[in-house]
Amino acid sequence: MRPTTTLELLATPAEVSGVRRALREYGTDVQLCASELVTNVVQHLGEGVPVTVRVWRDDGGRTRLEVTDPNPRALPVLRAAVADEDESGRGLALLDALTLRWGVAQGPDGKTVWCELGARSPDRGAVPGGDETPRRDPMSVTSAPSGHPVPLTAHEPL
Repeated sequence: MRPTTTLELLATPAEVSGVRRALREYGTDVQLCASELVTNVVQHLGEGVPVTVRVWRDDGGRTRLEVTDPNPRALPVLRAAVADEDESGRGLALLDALTLRWGVAQGPDGKTVWCELGARSPDRGAVPGGDETPRRDPMSVTSAPSGHPVPLTAHEPL
């Protein structure tokens, strides 16, 4: 299956709002997840890093979002807790709460952080039965080309 939407951009704060606008048709959860992932690239890899955002929607209404950047080693880490006074660190917790599952696929030339969201009804949120999939796979990184899971904690944080 090919992506329904593909955006190629240089990661900057201004582009984050452009990504949200471009993904409006997919709903607020997809927009929020995409903006969090692109913001992570800006914060942890720097402004001007090339990023590709891809979105698919299957016939059942599920949505897959992928954000690819050129750094295969700076991996996201879901923090167990963030202090109230901390100004950052909640993005992956938000992504974790909004999605059915998420993970990272590593390749020699970069990584893709992906997430899958359940089918949504425009006026009611989740479609009944749309979230019956297990909450998420155990949090792991898929390391290409072997495809073997690697614990996130084994890598340097994003």
